[in-house]
Amino acid sequence: MSVQAKAAPQFKKVALIGFGLIGGSIARAAREQGLAGAIVTTARSASTRARVRELGVVDAVVETNAEAVKAADLVILCIAVGACGAVAAEIAPWLKPGVIVSDVG
Repeated sequence: MSVQAKAAPQFKKVALIGFGLIGGSIARAAREQGLAGAIVTTARSASTRARVRELGVVDAVVETNAEAVKAADLVILCIAVGACGAVAAEIAPWLKPGVIVSDVG
């Protein structure tokens, strides 16, 4: 019987901007597949942040998009398509070189 070593995560940090149905599904899949060393998401209200923490599928839930994307290797915008331009402009100064940015729209 051989023991396989667990593969290193593909991404050190994944940031999900928005934690609705799609963001939550991505977080859960990334966690189950071991794709990220850390998964961080955002939620505007304290009650939503508390609920996300209860679900236990992310490592951190923060209030600001800037805080979420700092040092992220992969950023996924899980927000309405109409908001993507403004959010992209908001987070741009905080993105590290070489980061992958995508959206679900």
